[in-house]
Amino acid sequence: MSEDKSNPWLNWPGNPFNLAQQASDYWIDAAQRSVLFMDVLRQRGDERNHRAEQTAPHVLTFAFDVVMDGRHLERPVNYGLLHIQQPDGVQPDPTKRPFIVFDPRAGHGPGIGGMKHDSEIGVVLKAGHPCYFVGFTPHPVPGQTIEDVCRAEAQFIARVAELHPHADGKPALIGNCQAGWQIMMTSALNPDLVGPLVLAGAPLSYWAGVRGKNPLRYLGGILGGTWMTALAGDLGNGIFDGAQLVENFEKMNPSNTLWSKNYNVYSKIDTEAQRFLDFEKWWGNPVLLNAGEMQYIADSLFVGNRLSDAALLDSAGHRIDLRNVKSPIVVFCSWGDDITPPQQALGWVLDLYEDDAALVAGGQTIIYSMHQSIGHLGIFVSASVANKEHEEFTAAMDMIDIMPPGLYEAVFLDKDEEMLQAEIAAGDLAAGDYVMRFERRNLDALRALGGNDVADERRFATVARVSEINKGLYQTLLSPVVKSLVTETSAEHLREAHPLRMRYTAFSSKNPLLNHIPALAEKVRAERRPVAKDNVFMQLQEAWSKQIVESLDRYRDLRDQLTESTFLGVYGSPLLQSLVGLSTDGGKPRRIGRDIAREAAVTAHRAAAALLTKEGGTTEAIIRGLLYIFRSPEMSAADERAFAAMRQLRLRTTDDKEMSVTVLKRILREQYVMLQLNEAAALADLPLLLPEEPEARATALSIVRQVAGATGTLTGDAAARLERIADIFGPAAPKLAVVNGKKKGG
Repeated sequence: MSEDKSNPWLNWPGNPFNLAQQASDYWIDAAQRSVLFMDVLRQRGDERNHRAEQTAPHVLTFAFDVVMDGRHLERPVNYGLLHIQQPDGVQPDPTKRPFIVFDPRAGHGPGIGGMKHDSEIGVVLKAGHPCYFVGFTPHPVPGQTIEDVCRAEAQFIARVAELHPHADGKPALIGNCQAGWQIMMTSALNPDLVGPLVLAGAPLSYWAGVRGKNPLRYLGGILGGTWMTALAGDLGNGIFDGAQLVENFEKMNPSNTLWSKNYNVYSKIDTEAQRFLDFEKWWGNPVLLNAGEMQYIADSLFVGNRLSDAALLDSAGHRIDLRNVKSPIVVFCSWGDDITPPQQALGWVLDLYEDDAALVAGGQTIIYSMHQSIGHLGIFVSASVANKEHEEFTAAMDMIDIMPPGLYEAVFLDKDEEMLQAEIAAGDLAAGDYVMRFERRNLDALRALGGNDVADERRFATVARVSEINKGLYQTLLSPVVKSLVTETSAEHLREAHPLRMRYTAFSSKNPLLNHIPALAEKVRAERRPVAKDNVFMQLQEAWSKQIVESLDRYRDLRDQLTESTFLGVYGSPLLQSLVGLSTDGGKPRRIGRDIAREAAVTAHRAAAALLTKEGGTTEAIIRGLLYIFRSPEMSAADERAFAAMRQLRLRTTDDKEMSVTVLKRILREQYVMLQLNEAAALADLPLLLPEEPEARATALSIVRQVAGATGTLTGDAAARLERIADIFGPAAPKLAVVNGKKKGG
């Protein structure tokens, strides 16, 4: 019915003729959308069936070369090291440090870190760094363990370092989700091998969280511990099905799993189909783990929480202590992440360090950034995150590598007019649309995020002990029976019957009822008649969808509340806690064990550094002077512009070579310790490092002024500290671009 503008009544929504036309338009559109949606589901199922037949399916959108195949190592694993090729064919800068992106093996297939060109891999390549990727195949090598994977990752990292002998800095590692705790374990066992670590959405403190949120942490207690993990491994004939992990993620948000994800495609079939299919390539191909691997993860991490307690040992008896990591650690998390909330991403710091002095004395640099809303998967796949947070972290990696020990928060500042004008005057000291600052924080900032009290800690400790009891009973009484009944054929049938796989198989070309769908969908596309958005029936459909989502969300909230109250009630029972052997004094149920050897090494290093206040040359003097200024309360933040200014001025080593990041890091750490232990002695001995020539001293002072003032005019105590350094260095002189770092001008 054509619109008649001369008669408004005909166009009135309540007009029965108008409603009839809208109804007709809507039902044609709905029928067409239904056919197209069924075809999308068929394509998804066919894609899943095709990928299930491949040896190493992945969703990487970048070309690559295989550098090392973990299946050929002495202790074989189903991991491999890939070299990512530059899309434009331009070779990366050989002097820039390589990056290695580690993919999470948490049930899903490999490739999430390079699923899009606007991704972690894409950002690294765009910045001109060599880039590598560590992925895996769907089937584990029989007998491989988590320790074997750590050992393989160490060999991968060493190989990358060998391939880039001229790189200015050790390889930087990016670990997504599960891969984050994996590379932390690897780095704790091989602290001299790695460069800075970026942990994206990676859980390290599994008990942490707040009441009313984070219900996944209660799952181990509700299931009675990890005995069901052992049962699943037995039913799989020694294999744990990653589909069960994916199912746990999906259960957390039933409205999205049961309705929103599919409805979004159905309602926007003309624009959302390809995005949906691309994502399902990764989501719909769960991988397998050895039962022993999954049992280790469940016992040691999910329920035992032993990683942040420094309670894990490798097969040689070496403690896996995260305090041994020497490289800076960047923790990127989000308030919108319901899989790894900020408390689980950062709680390990509070577990391992009693106070800020212990963190600094341990020489550990930890930088965190908390996004306000992005979800767990968005941390890895969101283009907006890749083009802001990951891009800034990549660009600032050399600066991160030299940061003094302590806790910092990464803050991203939009460039305002004042910053842009300053850049014109001083040169581009901060590329991109943002300026990154690292603002010093104390451990109270992490405590303010919320977390467990002593009573909650006792509840989770009770779960860990109940888990050990139940697992022992299962392995003694039931496991032999289950294993005797299971065959490889029955295990395979059980995996194929999992609902996650069945929904793909049912909606694929293997279902003869869908044989007519491709031809029908082709016809519909040729005759497509999408309905107007203001169609009253389309609006009713949207309202109905919102009601379904709200109902499922209410169910989720009630379920989570019941889960939490059950957990708190059962595991808060003093009787149960006593029965499993927890003391009744009400004290904290766990205490981090001391590592005397590590503490002795740290103490010896600091003592040796304190004796070097008279050693060094002009470069050491400049760095000591800058650190003294930046110790001012007004200078509690490190800014990338100051670092860029320092690099542009090209500090030199004592043999007149341009200073590398590695050497700069060593000098900066030494000078920082000197100031921290005895600031008065460090300043008193500072003149001994300066050259005798007034012009050289003035040039050094000019560099101090330029770097200290790169972020703006100094005020208060910072200005007073600068003047004190000026008095020590001597009178000002014209600026020079290069400083000869030879002591006493020689």
